[in-house]
Amino acid sequence: MISPNQSPDKCDRLPASNPSLQTLDLLLRRRSLTVKDMIEPGPNAEQLEQILTIGSRVPDHKKQMPWRFLTFEHTARKQIGVILRDVFCHNNPDCNDELANFEENRFMRAPLVIAVISKASSDNPKVPEWEQILSAGAVCQNILIAANAMDFSGQWLTEWYSYDQEILEQLGLSKEERIAGFIYIGTPNKNPAERERPDIKAIVQKWSN
Repeated sequence: MISPNQSPDKCDRLPASNPSLQTLDLLLRRRSLTVKDMIEPGPNAEQLEQILTIGSRVPDHKKQMPWRFLTFEHTARKQIGVILRDVFCHNNPDCNDELANFEENRFMRAPLVIAVISKASSDNPKVPEWEQILSAGAVCQNILIAANAMDFSGQWLTEWYSYDQEILEQLGLSKEERIAGFIYIGTPNKNPAERERPDIKAIVQKWSN
């Protein structure tokens, strides 16, 4: 028997379904919070490990693991900020001090930032590259849900530095890797208002031949 909140071991028998009204309620109410409304503390080491473990429990065709993680905490957030500032100002010669300071403090907006890196490859003919990319997106969503269930808030962002080649090289990404998202996680400083959601009836169609 697997204890609650414990990751199963290989070959453990798992239930085919996991009835949970709490989970349904979380999914119906989960709401991203903008980074400007996050404060300390962030997840501790044990919580972070569990968040990443949950993040990695996603559909993954042929067990390719087409993603990996980079985490930014404490002084590492300021260190990457110096790089962001330098690259931004190089790319934007008219950059003033206000803009430069904002770029330098981007990762300081939340106590924890997780970069989900997509490692999708076309080398395996049995696993379409598109499916691998989708798997990385599922990782990002799992992380958001796990953080929310731990009483933290989260926001999934990309922003310009996800697509800047100099930044990607500084982060150690290979030419085949891309940023699926930077997930900012912290303690909420406010409760966000619900936003407009899709009208399900307008986007669902029953197929018939």
